[in-house]
Amino acid sequence: MGDRQFRTVLEGGSYFEGPRWHDGAWWASDFYRRTVSRVRPEGGEDVVLEVENQPSGLGWLPDGSLLVVSMKDHRLLRVSDGDVTTHADLSDVCGGHLNDMVVDASGRAFVGDFGFDLMGGGAPAEASVKRVDPDGTVTVAAEGLKFPNGSVITPDGGTLIVGETWGNRFTAFDIAADGSLTNRRVWAELGPEPVGGSVEELIGQVVVAPDGCTLDAEGHVWVADGLNSRVLRVAQGGSIVDEIAAPDGMGVFACALGGDDGRTLLLCCAPDFYEHTRAPVREAVLVSTEVDVPHAGLP
Repeated sequence: MGDRQFRTVLEGGSYFEGPRWHDGAWWASDFYRRTVSRVRPEGGEDVVLEVENQPSGLGWLPDGSLLVVSMKDHRLLRVSDGDVTTHADLSDVCGGHLNDMVVDASGRAFVGDFGFDLMGGGAPAEASVKRVDPDGTVTVAAEGLKFPNGSVITPDGGTLIVGETWGNRFTAFDIAADGSLTNRRVWAELGPEPVGGSVEELIGQVVVAPDGCTLDAEGHVWVADGLNSRVLRVAQGGSIVDEIAAPDGMGVFACALGGDDGRTLLLCCAPDFYEHTRAPVREAVLVSTEVDVPHAGLP
């Protein structure tokens, strides 16, 4: 991997997450600058939205409206023609910060939450995946996940694959016609399921910490390993078929395939993920590298 070429797309972030390729540009949230930006492929950003309570997952409705997760107040925001409204309030079904999201072709958003107060040192607890229908109705679609995080939907719209950061695994569901999630199964087992009552106990057992991820046309998932400074290309069943170390020893917390041919892999890099260390400084970067197999599915 020593000859891999990286290109710096954008510097000066605090902590980038939720990268997406949409309408010829990259999009990303920055947790601690509290911004959502459209990033030109050649570099440079246009701040589209400021989210006081910290933005995360991004997606689009069929009418082109942008959906943005507002983490700390558990809301899903909708941006349409410059107007920002509350698409849904998920406070009643969140145990921690609302987090990453994938929006399907019909405008249904599947979004997870932390499950507990990670930044405040809370005890780990399981969390749910919520479905937000296009009319804003909120339904708990699946429970008992260990920090549901980055998620993808297969090109046929029929399967949701969810990374469980504290679970050493990806879990898959069939998406029924009404949006309900059925046929839960382990899609990729990356290590034994961690057990323990504290983050410190769990971290020592995490082999791969799935964070933001993206699907390719061979059905493999590129995923940021949030604890090990790398992105992995994971096959169904759990085989790791490729690995890219983040440049300069940085951590990498999300990735997305995009570019005109879908073969550019964008990495969200920062030294670590803690709010108290990231918020005061501007050390996060977006970097890209080229891969062989193009993007598929959503996001």
